[in-house]
Amino acid sequence: MRHVVIMASSSSVGLVSIFLVDAVDFWMISQLGDPQLTSAITFAATLLYLTFSLTLGLTIANGALVARMLGMDQEASARQIATSALAFGQMISFITAAIFWFAAPDVLYMLGARDETLGHATSYFRIVILAMPISTFGLMCSSILRAHGDAARAMTVTLCAGAVNFVLDLIFIFGFGWGLEGAAMASVGARIATLLVALVPIYRHYGGLAPFSPSRFAPDLKPILGLALPAMLTNAATPVGGIIVTRIIAPYGDNVVAAFGAIGRMVPLFFCVIFAISGAVGPIIGQNFGAKNYQRVRETILAGVKFAAAYTLGAWILILILNGFLSNWFNLNAEGARVVFWFAVAVAPLWVFNGMLFISNASFNNLKRPLWSSYMNWGKNTLGLAPFAYAGAYIAGPEGALVGQGIGGILFGFLGLYLALKLVDDYETGRADPDKRSGPSLMRKRVEAPMSSPRP
Repeated sequence: MRHVVIMASSSSVGLVSIFLVDAVDFWMISQLGDPQLTSAITFAATLLYLTFSLTLGLTIANGALVARMLGMDQEASARQIATSALAFGQMISFITAAIFWFAAPDVLYMLGARDETLGHATSYFRIVILAMPISTFGLMCSSILRAHGDAARAMTVTLCAGAVNFVLDLIFIFGFGWGLEGAAMASVGARIATLLVALVPIYRHYGGLAPFSPSRFAPDLKPILGLALPAMLTNAATPVGGIIVTRIIAPYGDNVVAAFGAIGRMVPLFFCVIFAISGAVGPIIGQNFGAKNYQRVRETILAGVKFAAAYTLGAWILILILNGFLSNWFNLNAEGARVVFWFAVAVAPLWVFNGMLFISNASFNNLKRPLWSSYMNWGKNTLGLAPFAYAGAYIAGPEGALVGQGIGGILFGFLGLYLALKLVDDYETGRADPDKRSGPSLMRKRVEAPMSSPRP
């Protein structure tokens, strides 16, 4: 439990800086008094989240592969697989950025953006998406630090990025008067900072990256694809769910869309630790799975769930107290404030089940069952979301859609945890073979002695 708390907490400290600046971004734009601008950010962020999910999938795969190699004491192989993964990540990010840059107006229109809101959303999105290759490289480098167990330096990466974003926001939005475009350019600056701050300690403390080798890239691509594609597919499910909800609430107008945008800033800010849990437990599970220490894997999963439950309770109480203040802070009207109230009362406590699902997905990714993560996430964000959100909107309008989207997480949270623990039991009892190549296995040799704790 102690190691999970340290890794998750340190990761969340860095994440909260990014989320706080994102919330301040939204607040700064909301103070301009034009709901079309805050609505535009909401539409653009929904689409950006989809592209970010691809980056996050690459980051998860990179961290899992490097951690597994380190758990087997194969540091040279860890550096090589990291280089190959980074090269693959750049290929994916350049292609994705180009496609979405050209398709942005049509896709945002499909989401429900119209007229001036559509123009603002397109402009914002096109600026930020150009930095996707930079962001991908930086976040993947940060995952290398976390795979080494270096939570402090990985935290520094996001702290520096958040500080840069905040300073550039003040300069571009208010100093130069660039408004929405200024916020987008500040985000680009933060992504550049992420890359620089993450890359330096890799070379200074961990031997750097291996030179790129075309002859090694092809064989490395198999395990990379084996983890990266399911991870990207898994993470794409959440923004797809967000797209479904955005499309449902778009007809209710810019004020309601702005309220959902405000909630979108509150969720990662208040539940940053829940988001960080999967990144925290993943390397611990991966290293101990490489060492065949199944009891330690099981303890890590359960410790993560207990920590998620305790944290969600505290966050829920805080949101209940602050919900009125938050509505005023984001300059929402009465209609938007009502949506925020229902989020505070009925949706916030359900985040414990999202935490359970995040932990389960991290377990599947590191226990050679990455496709299970995809099945769970897509199930939760389609079958567990669309019917309830549509029904809620039909019964109670946008507030009903908000509550409905949280209900499916309950079932899938419990199901994910059950499957993760059963998989550990299967490995321990021999019903599943940890050395058999099932998906992205890198278990090329047996570990003679179990490792009782992760590498520092």
